[in-house]
This record gives sequence, structure tokens and C-alpha cells, in this order.
Amino acid sequence: MSRIAYLVSSAREIDLRDSPCHPTGFWLEEALLSYERFVAAGAEVVVMTPDGKVPTPDPYGLEPIFHYPADDRDYFASVYRTFHHDPDDIRITLHHTTELDLVASRRIAQRLMAAGRTPADAHELISRAAKIAWREDRKLVDVMLAEGLDGGVGEAALRDAVDELNAASRALRDDRIARLEAIEGFRSPVSLSSLDDDQLSGFDAMFAPGGHGPMVDLPANPDVGRLLSVLHAKNSTIAALCHAPALLLAAPDRGDGQWMFEGFRLTSYTNDEEDQNAIGRLGMPWLLASALQNAGAIFDDAAYPWASHVVVDRNLITGQNPYSTEATADAVLKALELQ
Repeated sequence: MSRIAYLVSSAREIDLRDSPCHPTGFWLEEALLSYERFVAAGAEVVVMTPDGKVPTPDPYGLEPIFHYPADDRDYFASVYRTFHHDPDDIRITLHHTTELDLVASRRIAQRLMAAGRTPADAHELISRAAKIAWREDRKLVDVMLAEGLDGGVGEAALRDAVDELNAASRALRDDRIARLEAIEGFRSPVSLSSLDDDQLSGFDAMFAPGGHGPMVDLPANPDVGRLLSVLHAKNSTIAALCHAPALLLAAPDRGDGQWMFEGFRLTSYTNDEEDQNAIGRLGMPWLLASALQNAGAIFDDAAYPWASHVVVDRNLITGQNPYSTEATADAVLKALELQ
């Protein structure tokens, strides 16, 4: 059975320019979905934190806007692709997906179809309205009502679709919290500092989920450096997602004096994505993507923010953002031949 060292940050605060001691932690969605995928594939997953302290989810990651059901996210993607065919032609930001009601498109389409519209007609109406909402920074329902694109569906029904999405997101968030709390490893993690090199060599891979917490307690941690050294020496899989590639900065130099991952292609949460989220706008102490590039990495990000993006270079696997969670986990399973 393949063994995965599942390294989670136990940091609870991060010092931001405009908010000292700001609450932080690991990203719920990334941690839970990756863990469940590994266990379902038959891996032995050992949850650990640098100091053995119980990790805590990043409060920002518990907001419902980060827990939209996959069907809603996928339908919205099919909508905005109707008015952009090249990523350079459009900029979809976190603001668009969380504040303009655009992700409620699927549920609005259901109401349009209930009123007699075909699926194609409903999609076309929503796509026209979504393009206006995106271009003019207006809410989708407001645009549909003001521009005559409501398909004969009343305002109450359209706004109910948005409320329904928000309720579904809260329910999914609560379900994920409950599932995570049921995992023994997150309630009582192993302390990385307590494991000697022989014990670390017993792992076939390591994986770390993101959240802003990893930027606090992983980059300069000597035990993280030991784990990386031991696994890299045996060419075991090293995987990190979103902000967790910060742990790579703990890697020691090679014999030639260069950083262990000098010249590796990798990705992480980008500076552009950092600028768009509520935590980043409070003033990050440092920027992860820039730090990795300065250390010697060849940075490889998606064509546009928030796209799923995974980079595999030799034994290193990195994922860009929360939307890369499942693809990153699958890359780990492929490397371990567990798919």
C-alpha cells in the first residue's frame, strides 16, 4: 500500500500589512477533497503538521462563495465560453464569480425552461445577459430584467435562483466541515518534528494542501526541509497545491550550491490571484509566485486566473489554485500508479 505524508499547516495567524495577526489556516476544500481521493484509491494517508498541533481551516475558505456546487460552476463556464474563445480576450476574476450572480446561471436556466424555453434558448439568453454583466460590472439578474432578457420569468423567480445557489453553497460547506471533522488524522495529527529520517523514508509521496497558513509555518521549517530531502533523494513524489508550494522554499541547497528545485517547472497561487482575494488585498508579507521564481523555479501558470492548472516535472507535482484540487490529486495517484 502506498503511504502518503499528508502535511497540513498548523498556523492560525498571518501578519498582513493592514491586519496583523489575521486568522489563517489550511483551505478546507483542498484538504478534504484530496484526502478523500487518496483514501478512495487505497493509499494510506498519514495526516501530519509541523509541530503536531491540530490544524484549523482558514476562515476565509469557509465562506459559501468558495463552495459552489460543481454543476453550477461548470454551467457558468459553458456560459462565459460563448463570449470568449481565447483566454486573452476576457478576464474572469473572483469578483465576477462571487459578486455578480453569474454562477447562478444554471438555476436561472432551469426557471427559463420551466417557463417554456428550450435549453438552447435559455443558454443563449443567459449568455447574452452574462456578457453585459461581465462587461459593465452589473449583477446578472439586474441585467436580465433591465435588458429584456428575462424570458418572461418574473423577478421573484430569478432572484430565488440566486438565493437557492447561496443556500446550496452553505449546505455544501457545512457538509464538507462535517466530513473533515470526522477524519481522525485532522483531529490528532502526527508531529512531523517527531519523525526521524528512517521513518520519513517509509513514505512513497508527500502532499500538502494550501490556504494562507502554509506561507507562515512551512517555508523556513527545518523538518519540512528534512522531509523534502529524504523523499527527493529516493525520487518519491512531492506534491503541493495552491499556497502550499511555499514549503519548497524550505528545501536545502544541492551539492553544487543551487536550490534543490532549481530549474524545475512548477506552479502555485499566482500574484494576480493574490491581488483579487480579500486576504491578499490586506497586504501580503510576501508573494509566493515571486519567491519561487526568485529561488530558481521556472514558473508555469494557467493562461488566466482561477483556471485549473497542474504542472508535473520529474517527481514534483504542483497545482495552481483551489480549482486545481482534483486534478492535482489525480496526478499524485497517477505517479503512485493508483489510478
